[in-house]
Parts: sequence; C-alpha cells; structure tokens
Amino acid sequence: MNNPAFPAALRDELHRGLTALHLDADALAPPLLAYLALLDRWNRTYNLTAIRDPGEMVTRHLLDSLAMHAFVEDGALADLGTGPGLPGIPLAIAKPQLQVTLVESNGKKARFLREAVRTLGLANARVAESRAEALDVHVHNSGVAYDAITARALDTLAGIIGVGGHLLKPGGKLLAMKGIRPEEEIAALPAGWTVSAVHPLAVPGLTGERHLVVVSREASPSSQ
Repeated sequence: MNNPAFPAALRDELHRGLTALHLDADALAPPLLAYLALLDRWNRTYNLTAIRDPGEMVTRHLLDSLAMHAFVEDGALADLGTGPGLPGIPLAIAKPQLQVTLVESNGKKARFLREAVRTLGLANARVAESRAEALDVHVHNSGVAYDAITARALDTLAGIIGVGGHLLKPGGKLLAMKGIRPEEEIAALPAGWTVSAVHPLAVPGLTGERHLVVVSREASPSSQ
C-alpha cells in the first residue's frame, strides 16, 4: 500500500515520527500512506481539511493523532466529529484490537470515511453518519455503551460531554486532544465528571503544546 507518488523525504519523516512514538514504523507506514494518498486525492475536490500539503498532513494529522495511542485502551471507542477520520482512522490502523466508530454528520466527509474504511480494509472501523448527540449507544457489536469517546477539535470539554457523554458506559473515559492545558475547561466540567489525568504529548515535528485530557464518567451507585 506504500504510495510511490509521495517523495522519499515525506516517507522518511513519517517513519521517523512513528519510531519516535514507539510504534512499528515498518508495519504502519504503508497503510498510513495509503490513507494519506486517499485523503490528499479527495481533498482536492471535496475540501475535507484545510491542510493541503501532504507533508504537513504527516505531522498535523497522522503523527498528531497517533501521539495519544499509548493512552488508548483496547475496547470500543467513538470518535466524535471525526471529520476525515482524525484521530479515529490512524488509531484504528495502529490498534487493530480497538473497535472504532467514526461519527461524522457531514455527508461528503462520511462518504470519504466509508471509502477509506473499505479501501484500507479496516475491519475494526465503522462509520456513523450522525450528529453525536443523536447517536444511539447501541451502535457497535457488543450492544452496550462505549469504553471511550475521543474528540480532537470538536468543542470544550463540557461541550463534548454535552453532545457525546451519553455514549459512555459508567466508568468510561473521554480522551480529549487539546493544545495548552485547558484549566478553565477543567474547572467548568459538569457534575459527575472528573479529570483523571492530563498527559503532555510530544508530537514529532510539531511546535507548541499538546495535551491529552482524560475525563472519567463516575459510575452510578446502581452499577457498582
């Protein structure tokens, strides 16, 4: 699946970045480059992302999405407002035991997501063309709520919980990608939700701060 149309410098940058993230670059680079090629091709017509340069996409899309991989446990994850599949598709590629639901209400982005899942043969990913707040919890094979939800650039922490918190099982986690540590957002969390960790992330090639905020949904007394 390695796309020879990409220059060697781009492929080398991806390889170095994956290695820096302690991922298997030899195994993951080919499917990630296949996804990048598909995104680049569709983006020319459908404007799926404002980033147009594939080299910039390596850092700001692929490596940025994968910087959180060590904190994503196997199970069922819903990626809310995934857009062209970020971080859901890179995570699904890197973590085959993770069951990913790509939640996107925009029709052209959902069409791209279905094509990407089909082309890449991602048996552990599915597309839900829906707004997060309208999504039913009974949307993946186990028929129960999700172990985790993630959102890369969707809203404030409280906003993400407002539209997608119902998808989490008691004890489930929101994994929110943020820039600087969002102290005001943390202080504004609704009742029943607590920050269990804030992980500084090092994204290869990216300047500026990046944090993964882990917010836990407290288990209800009846579920304990």
